[in-house]
Amino acid sequence: MSTISLNSIANPSRSRLFLQGTVAMLPLSIAVIPWGLLAGSYAVESGLTIIESQALSAILFAGSAQLVATGMIKAGASLTTMLLATFFITSRHFLYSVSMRSKVSPLPLRWRLALGYLLTDELFALCGQQSDKQFDRWYALGAGLSFYLFWNIVTFIGILAGNYIPSMNELGLEFAVAATFIAIVIPNVKTSPVLAAVVASLVIAVTCSYFAIESGLMIASVGGMVAGYLVESFKGAKR
Repeated sequence: MSTISLNSIANPSRSRLFLQGTVAMLPLSIAVIPWGLLAGSYAVESGLTIIESQALSAILFAGSAQLVATGMIKAGASLTTMLLATFFITSRHFLYSVSMRSKVSPLPLRWRLALGYLLTDELFALCGQQSDKQFDRWYALGAGLSFYLFWNIVTFIGILAGNYIPSMNELGLEFAVAATFIAIVIPNVKTSPVLAAVVASLVIAVTCSYFAIESGLMIASVGGMVAGYLVESFKGAKR
């Protein structure tokens, strides 16, 4: 009897937290609609089948990496080149996982694997700044899983639309990529090291784009991390 009553109390709490995570992720899910449509349609235009295009979203689950991978497929790049490019583009997730290690490490293996797979820029934006006490697995699961399902649905719509609306990549939908990252980054600029990292990355990225430097994204990422580290070290030295 006591076991039943305890479960009845615990389950609504879990479902409520799951729903809260889903609702909290909803604005970011809506923001990636143009991005998902573009990723789906571009995959079809690159010569992939509907199943192959959808598999990119279901397995890779990384918008920027999907766009780069499909572009490289269209250009006839080798598998090794695509794997290396995908690795470097998604390498920021290593930093995300290190930052959230103290929150996730006490969880069972199945939870660590599930949340690790669902870890995206959007999920990190919601849960990365939470303290260990604030973090809740069910909230994170609701946010991450809802975004995963939303992303796959939108990319599937993009795949179908790509068969009927040619050259969707020329409609300017790629701006959603920049807009999404701006929405994620700006609320987290609360300290001088983070501000330095953002400004340095922005300046380096724009400079590399102006001079048509192909590795500009990687250079900007490294430059931002170095700038943030230097400012943090300088602040620590002054104390």
